[in-house]
Amino acid sequence: MIDRKKKLRIIQFSLLIFSLIIIYLTYYNKEDSNTDLVEAEQVKEALKDEDDKDLFFNIEYTGLDLRGNRYLLKSEKARLDEFKPEIVYMETVHAIFYFKDNTILYIWSDEGIYNNKNFDMEFSKNVKANYMDSELFAEKANYSNTGNYLSIYENVRINDIRGNLIADKLLFDITKQNLAITSFNDGKITANVKLDEKRF
Repeated sequence: MIDRKKKLRIIQFSLLIFSLIIIYLTYYNKEDSNTDLVEAEQVKEALKDEDDKDLFFNIEYTGLDLRGNRYLLKSEKARLDEFKPEIVYMETVHAIFYFKDNTILYIWSDEGIYNNKNFDMEFSKNVKANYMDSELFAEKANYSNTGNYLSIYENVRINDIRGNLIADKLLFDITKQNLAITSFNDGKITANVKLDEKRF
């Protein structure tokens, strides 16, 4: 009986030590995680301009649009609007849209505006886009999260393996995969294209 009680006490003591080790490691890991968070915040803080609190460098925004498509928006230089902090003015912009059908849209531009409340984006000056096997060039493009479309206009040019196209405006409906092409000058180009192959 005495030996059995000793064995039980040894087992209980071992379990207690084991529990204490687990608790210690758990809290230790949490402290490490908090340290990592602090370091990440410090890195973000270091990217601010020392003389201008509204100026940032090498920023990134990631998220999901209203239809669950993932996006990544990068800018080498950005400034917050003085009166509307949800508006971000950007320079040297790169955006990537990952659509649910596994296609990817890339957009580059010299300048851009991002609304971090409704996630709408505007691209301007030397806009370039890649989608599947197509290249697109224009002066302006707007991505509407609420409307779920991409509007591209001003000197629009498309290079595609199936041919080239010049138009005044393109309206790409992301949900329907539908592309509307219009020309205002001579009216020669007015078309609605169903993108069965998911291309511009």
